[in-house]
Amino acid sequence: MEKHTDISRWIYEIAACDSESAFKSLYLAYFPRLMRFAGIYVSAPEEAEEVVSDTFLAVWNNRKSLPGVANFDAYIYTVARYKAVSYYRSHSVRQVEWNENQVDLFSSTETTPEEELISKELAEQLNAAIDRLPGKCKLAFKLVREDKLKYKDVAAILDISVKTLESHLSVAVRKLRELLGNEKK
Repeated sequence: MEKHTDISRWIYEIAACDSESAFKSLYLAYFPRLMRFAGIYVSAPEEAEEVVSDTFLAVWNNRKSLPGVANFDAYIYTVARYKAVSYYRSHSVRQVEWNENQVDLFSSTETTPEEELISKELAEQLNAAIDRLPGKCKLAFKLVREDKLKYKDVAAILDISVKTLESHLSVAVRKLRELLGNEKK
């Protein structure tokens, strides 16, 4: 698992040597995922970028304690969640919009134009169905299915138990089946 090795090496270099190049590598590795994650809490991309910047500033300011962090994924998402909630509260944003990147489940397959059109329609239906999920269910689904995080990590990020996470995922899958089943009729 090379990605994990790189992250561990970068964390060590940041903590031990104040390495700005390692910090930049860490930033580039996490920035897109954290932008999407922060976008769940705030309404504009500029706000999400500010939250992500605050997250990385906190990581840099606490760099000497990073080697003691057992799970960096859970750590950085938790920091991002706290920064987003703090931003949301301090700017008294009235409504959260779900402007996240859409998932193209069929992007790497070789298909005919007709099959691509059908696949694109199915992906759009799936994304529309995901967008209609309740907030916590949607967030849990995206972190587990798209970001490929482990259940215990997602539970830690969302500050819920693994059983509650499983419940959110179960509701998400059931609602997706219902929504997609209704669109076929």
